[in-house]
Amino acid sequence: TKTIYTFSDGALDNTITSLIAQQDGTYKVSYVRKWTDDFAPISAGSTVVTRSGEEGNYTYSVGSVTLRKLGQMPADPDKDPYFSTLSAEQREKALEEENEYLNKLNEQYGEADWQVRYTYNSTTGTWSPYFYKKEDLEKDSVLYSETGASLSNIPCYTIGKAQKQEEIKGVTARFEQDSTGRYISISIYEEDEDGNLMDPVTYSLTTNTTTDQAAYDDAMNQYEYDKNQYDQSIQEINAKIEIIQAQDKNLELRLKQLDTEQNAIQTEMDSVQKVIEKNTESTFKTFG
Repeated sequence: TKTIYTFSDGALDNTITSLIAQQDGTYKVSYVRKWTDDFAPISAGSTVVTRSGEEGNYTYSVGSVTLRKLGQMPADPDKDPYFSTLSAEQREKALEEENEYLNKLNEQYGEADWQVRYTYNSTTGTWSPYFYKKEDLEKDSVLYSETGASLSNIPCYTIGKAQKQEEIKGVTARFEQDSTGRYISISIYEEDEDGNLMDPVTYSLTTNTTTDQAAYDDAMNQYEYDKNQYDQSIQEINAKIEIIQAQDKNLELRLKQLDTEQNAIQTEMDSVQKVIEKNTESTFKTFG
């Protein structure tokens, strides 16, 4: 089992990942803070894209909507499905928003020439952006049919909810324990601009005990390995015992054979001895 300590700072949930005791009674603590980003770049699957125009000057579209460069005003805003619904002031705000999208996309997926289209949700009355990397549209591996439709789907991205996390490492903290030794609160010290510790902020700790699956799996793997090694050793020992037993049996049979041969020789020698004794006795009688 594994004990996990968590605390909430009012806005974010934090999970302690390590704590190292110091000589002065404080701890160096690292923890992971998690939150939900409601406006994060996320994958939106993939779509078929249509290519039109001449090589070197292609335009790309999904359905009837032509993709355009993200963060750039459409050539004719009044004909753009999305921008045509906006006032002049709203269009400027929309471009500012697109530049924010651009920064987030580059941060999340790497620097790229991003293309965008918008779709309208009639239920919510809102427009949603969908983004494409131009390099994905122009890859040599992407084939287009005679009608211009891509023969494979092109990766697409949008804005949505995503789980985010950040690890805070090596902050100074103190812990309060109950009578059983369990930690019940943490006091975290922030540093001022000169590196001096400020007054701590104290948070209640929540304790959860879970199965450390990775450690359990490692232990089981080690157990299975040791068991296999043991079984293999036993098999090798048993094989050697069988060989020794077979050798003992062969030796026993050989000894029995030698005993039989010795008995036969002894019997033959006894017979010869009797014949000699009989002949000797007859000889003495003849000369007597």
